[in-house]
Amino acid sequence: MYLCKACQKYLGTIKYSHKRYTQNLSLLFRQIHVYNQSVKNRSISTSLARLNQHHTEKPQRPKAQTTIDEEEVEKFSALSELWWDESGEFEALHTMNELRVPLIRDALMKRNAPPTTKPLAGCTILDVGSGGGILAEPLARLGAFVIGVEASEENIKIAQAHLKYDPAIAANVKYIHATVEDLVGTEEGKMDAVVASEVVEHVADAPAFLSSCCRLVKPGGSLFITTLNKTYISYMLGVMAAERLFRLVSPGTHDWNKFIDPQDLQFMLTQNNMSARLLHGMMYNPLTKRWSWIKDTSINYAIHAVRADVHDNENNPADTL
Repeated sequence: MYLCKACQKYLGTIKYSHKRYTQNLSLLFRQIHVYNQSVKNRSISTSLARLNQHHTEKPQRPKAQTTIDEEEVEKFSALSELWWDESGEFEALHTMNELRVPLIRDALMKRNAPPTTKPLAGCTILDVGSGGGILAEPLARLGAFVIGVEASEENIKIAQAHLKYDPAIAANVKYIHATVEDLVGTEEGKMDAVVASEVVEHVADAPAFLSSCCRLVKPGGSLFITTLNKTYISYMLGVMAAERLFRLVSPGTHDWNKFIDPQDLQFMLTQNNMSARLLHGMMYNPLTKRWSWIKDTSINYAIHAVRADVHDNENNPADTL
């Protein structure tokens, strides 16, 4: 077929353009391939770097299967520097020792034992939620070997630092950055006593927390708990008045929904082979700044429970509270 010169020139232009287009397209694909390969290499390098970082980083305490409420831990960690200010944020806890230390001492002392300055010698006590060591130290001065378990690393540091002020008890106190659940695997049934004072109302799962505490107590051993009742008056006085009126503690310290009725608490203890031996009400006077024992348990209360002895279980396996 004959084509005029103009048509031939037009077709030649099209072929040349097509050839250039094909070459450019091929070059574009090669550039895309090179780019993708570089991205892939960078991704592999980044993944390897993260993997190496994972292996070299300090392992963190696992948070799974724990009753710890992380918000509560952060709250008390922020107050760690105030633990030993006896007229500050934790003043009520310091004065509570006037009740809880004799309670623990009298319950654990051997009957007919001669008077001594170390009545708890030979006893191993686990102080759960030990904070800055406010309760651990006076128990150690009575001769007990006290293990303080605390979820806040900041609180552990404060407690260890304060222990240096009394070298005489340094060998009787050991602080561990862990949860009570962490100890069950290795320490189950080994403690003469477990103390959870002003802790139950701050955990995420009270039944699971109490179960772990009970498992750590040896047969015939004791569990001591102080906490707040879940009543309207405990909300008005234990939360509103304590936090907003008298400023005994910082606003937001307590969550009334976590408070627990003593009957419910005793039922949980019974489910864990524990029987309550004592239930006392406690009252704090914001004017005198002192605690006293009372019959009324509608606000604060204390429970002393004992784990059934092996022989008790054999003789009366159905024994309950």
